[in-house]
Amino acid sequence: MKFPTNTKPMVWGAVIGAVACMIIGFSWGGWVTGGTARKDAATAAHAAVVVALAPICAAQYRAQSDGPAKIAELAKASSWERGSVVEKSGYALMPGSKTTDSDVARACAEMLATPPTPKV
Repeated sequence: MKFPTNTKPMVWGAVIGAVACMIIGFSWGGWVTGGTARKDAATAAHAAVVVALAPICAAQYRAQSDGPAKIAELAKASSWERGSVVEKSGYALMPGSKTTDSDVARACAEMLATPPTPKV
């Protein structure tokens, strides 16, 4: 079988073009593999859960009988201990769950320790 004389340069051009397209796409084009997409989706889902559950935790913590005293105690704790204080209180444990989520507890503690800014 006889190929035209310019077939070999065309094949090499296509291969080099495909490789260049992949390098550009994955480096600057925002392309990701399936594994990276799944990992990013799981991270985003967990962040959404934390955003949804932290206000519930904070409301439960404030609603306890000695809420203001507990919040003042929480504010006195160091910033890295606040999450464990909320975890130990049990308010970061959501109904139907057997364990607390430390990220929810940290976000809840941050909400409780940081006074809300007044709306103007």
